[in-house]
Amino acid sequence: MTAETPTGPLGGHLDDDDFPAYTMGRAAEMLGTTQGFLRALGEARLITPLRSAGGHRRYSRYQLRIASRARELVDQGTPVEAACRIIILEDQLEEAQRINAEYRRAAGSANPPSAA
Repeated sequence: MTAETPTGPLGGHLDDDDFPAYTMGRAAEMLGTTQGFLRALGEARLITPLRSAGGHRRYSRYQLRIASRARELVDQGTPVEAACRIIILEDQLEEAQRINAEYRRAAGSANPPSAA
């Protein structure tokens, strides 16, 4: 087996944050929460787990990070629906800041400072 042609159940997805590698039970265990909490996040449309061929929910590492953030907020007393909205807004703000930084870099390279 070489690094270029990985085999096994994950088939080279060990570094893929979006690969749905975790079952609902394992995800809940890793987060120290209940499966019902993960279902609530799905119902609130914060995360949408992929489904296995048998219809079971599967979660990626990226989704687990989001669920972990939601759990932090809920543990601080924030209702689940509000926690989900906060995370969505945080994500939108981060994306807007990233786009703004790209525009600034593009504007800076389009107008290089003149040598005096």
